[in-house]
Amino acid sequence: MAVTHLTATRNGIADYVVDQLDGGTLVFYAADGSTEVATLTFGTPAFGAAAAGVATANAITQDSSATGGTTTIANLVTSGASEIVECSVSAAAGGGDIELSTNVVSASDTVSVSSLTYTAPV
Repeated sequence: MAVTHLTATRNGIADYVVDQLDGGTLVFYAADGSTEVATLTFGTPAFGAAAAGVATANAITQDSSATGGTTTIANLVTSGASEIVECSVSAAAGGGDIELSTNVVSASDTVSVSSLTYTAPV
């Protein structure tokens, strides 16, 4: 039998992770993982309480002057600059953890995310 987390545990895991993101950032990087393409800011609180192991982000402040580049990686970063979650990024329907309308960003573009969820493991 595989180990699974019950709902209350999954909610606790999700809340623990997302509570660290209050006032933090969502940073999009190029494939090298170090060249920043755009940085968006989480509010406080960054996410609502988890239900069924899923926490949904509150409004995320857009980056209205992106550095630009092709993004394939995003990190969720605490307000103290600790990266705690890494995600893949793709264009819409590309299968990334985060899908943007396009993952090719021009310098000075506005980058926004209209919805984001964090799901704790089962």
